[in-house]
Order: sequence, then structure tokens, then C-alpha cells
Amino acid sequence: MSEILFHHEAQVQAFFAGIDERDVAAIEAALEEMTSSEAVRALLMLKEEDRTAVLELVGPTFAADLVEEIPAEQAAGIVEQLDEARAAQIIQEMDASDAVDIIQDLDDADAELILNKMGREDAAAIRLLANYDEDVAGGLMTPDCMKFQRQQTVADVVRFLVSDEEEFETYQTQHPYVVDSHGVLVGVVSLRKILGSRRTLELDQLMAPADSVSVLTPLADLEDVFDSNPYLSIPVTDGRGRLVGVVTREAVDEATIERVERDALKTSGLVEDELRSLPTWLRARRRLAWLTVNIGLNILAASIIASYEETLAAVIVLAIFLPMVSDMSGCSGNQAVAVSLRELSIGVTRPSDLFRVWRKEISVGMINGVALGIIIGMVAWVWKGNPWIGLVVGLALALNTLVAVSVGGLVPLLLKARKIDPAIASGPMLTTITDMFGFFLVLSIATALLPKLI
Repeated sequence: MSEILFHHEAQVQAFFAGIDERDVAAIEAALEEMTSSEAVRALLMLKEEDRTAVLELVGPTFAADLVEEIPAEQAAGIVEQLDEARAAQIIQEMDASDAVDIIQDLDDADAELILNKMGREDAAAIRLLANYDEDVAGGLMTPDCMKFQRQQTVADVVRFLVSDEEEFETYQTQHPYVVDSHGVLVGVVSLRKILGSRRTLELDQLMAPADSVSVLTPLADLEDVFDSNPYLSIPVTDGRGRLVGVVTREAVDEATIERVERDALKTSGLVEDELRSLPTWLRARRRLAWLTVNIGLNILAASIIASYEETLAAVIVLAIFLPMVSDMSGCSGNQAVAVSLRELSIGVTRPSDLFRVWRKEISVGMINGVALGIIIGMVAWVWKGNPWIGLVVGLALALNTLVAVSVGGLVPLLLKARKIDPAIASGPMLTTITDMFGFFLVLSIATALLPKLI
């Protein structure tokens, strides 16, 4: 293992040395020895001017492979520093779906300058993909399709397959698709049937009906399509039924993983992809926007405690249990949030399902609330020797669990209905509400039973 690590570090050092000497051969040789993650790590460790120099020195394919591995926002910032002609060369070498992510993160003027330097077909493909959201088939597809006219023959397909090995790599997960004179998808022919048929046969004599998806098919539905079928790819059609691209199983899997990662970041207050190679002030500003909101929310929760200062002073032991009640309730609420976010993302729940969601959550909340309330109430009783303290804490936790699962289940739906990203806002709202209600329930019940507690 140590030998492997030494070899990797040696390649990184060779990469840095090649940059210092502006030695293209040394840089490319070092990159060839690195994994993609090692190469990106090494690139992002460089100063901005050296990073730009690498992408200008190495071949466009090397540069494109590097840029494709970097999150789109950071990649756009790097591409922005390049000459438009060089940026166009690199973008042109990239997969169209990755290229469009970078183009969309550039200023409109910069994006147009780069697109105008690209080949007409490549630029048109990127402009086509840019019309669609990243989580629908149109944004995930590749416009490169192995398509033929219905009157073409088996010989035409075979001739295409053997004409250009590099081009065929693009279509390796596809079967030949058959379109009519207007470009409308009419069928598909398996490669096995192509290879076993007479060369003079026309494709419309061999084709079978082709399953397809619309350009607006959402990611959740694409997941279902690939889960239910053995396809490696599926054709994408526009509103008129014309074949405009192909979406692959790999593209859908990658988009699903990216969506999960984005949602996880959002729940931590990181609205955009963040790498430590970003400018410090930019990272600080983004994080601070989230943290300052939480200051206000925590002041609200603290005000509840302040209003029951006399009760807390009389029964100071309650201070031990306040964070327990709010934290345990918050955990139950976070479980409800997670389920709602998941169901919203796969389309099985909609904002209009509020009552159904609440009914399902409240039933689980009652069972868990009673169970948790009994457990923590018994602990408080045994620990402090006063059954009334156990009653206060246990009852507060049981009731606050009902509040937490209700909020956790419903808030994501309400935010979605208001077109606010539920992954970003649900967490702070849940935390604030469960804290406020938890503190209120413990202290108000304790105030009512104060003579029993002293």
C-alpha cells in the first residue's frame, strides 16, 4: 500500500515539475499515470495561472477529461480564464451533457463567444440540451443517435458500423433507430438481427416498435424505465415524435447520485457545490447567508426559555432535559422530512396530499412518541427520584414528537407548493419549531405542576 501511495505522490510531483518547466510531454505523461480523482486533486492544488497553463498546454482531449471531472461551477470558472478558441476546443471534446452544464454556468456573453468558435453541429447540440432542465430526459440525453431512414438497407447499417471505429464508440449502447422522412421515430432494429439478415433487406422489414421517452420525462420516471427494463439506453422524442437524442442508463444513474448529493448539501446549508479551491470570500458569504438565518431562529427558541425563567430557576433540573426533548423530537421530525423529500423526488407524493401525509405521520408519531415518552420519563424518575419530573419530561417528549412528525411531514410539501426548495428550508424550520414547542411544553407543564416538583 505504501508503495502505491509513493508512486501516486511521485506522479503528482512529476506533474508539478512539468508545469514549472512548461513541459507538455512530462505533464501528459504524469496525467496518464494518475487516476481521474488524483489528476483533479493535483489540478485544483495549483495557482490559478498554473491551472490555466495546464489546460492551454495539454491536448484538448487531456484537458476535456480533466474538466469533465470537476463540478460544473468550478469547471466554468476555470474555462472562463481560457482564450475562447481554446475553451471551444476543450468543450467540443467533452460529452455534450457535461459541456452544457459548464456553458450554462458561464455568463451569457462568454458562453456565446465560445459557442461561436465551435463547430456548427457541436454548438447546436449544446444549445439544444440547454433548453431543458438538468433533471429531465432532454437535459440528460446525448443528441448523437444511430438513426437511419426506413428505406435504408442492412448493408447501409453494416457499412456505417465498420466505417469509423471511433465514431461507433459513441453509439455502443444503442441499436439502430429507424425514422421516417420527417425524423419521426418509427422503430428499432437489434444489432443481432442486422448481422443475421440479408444485406439487401430494408430496415422497415426488420424493425420492431421502439419504446421511447419524451424530452420532458422527469428523472424519477427515467429511473423507473431503466429499473423495469434491461435497456442500456432509450430514445428521446420531442412533442412531434421526432427522434432528438438518446438517454443512457449510465447518465440516469449519475444524475440520481448527483441529486442525492445536492440534497445532502442543501440540508447542511450548502446551496451550491463547494470545493475548497473556490475563493475564500465566496465560500464564507454563501455559508454565512445560511448561518445568519439560523441566529434569528435560535433567538425565537431562546425567547421561550426566557419567558419561563422563574419556573426554570425553581426547578433547575429541567435544564438537563430541555435539550433531550428537543433533540429526540427533532430526530423523529428529520425522519419525516427525509421520507417526504424522497416521495416528492420520485413523484409518489404531491403538495395536495397534505392530509394523507399528516394522517400517516401522526399515526407513527403517536406510537413512537408514547414509547419515547415512557422511556425518558422512567429515566428522569429513577435519576431524580421524583415521578412528577418523569411525567413532565415524558409527556412533553410524547407531545413534541407529534408536533415534530407533523412539521417534518408537511413542511416539505408546503414549501414545494410555494416553489421553495424543500431540501434547503425544511431543516431550519423543523429545528426551530421543535425547539420552541419542546421548551414550551416542558416549561408550561412544569409550571402547572410546580408544587409537585419543588
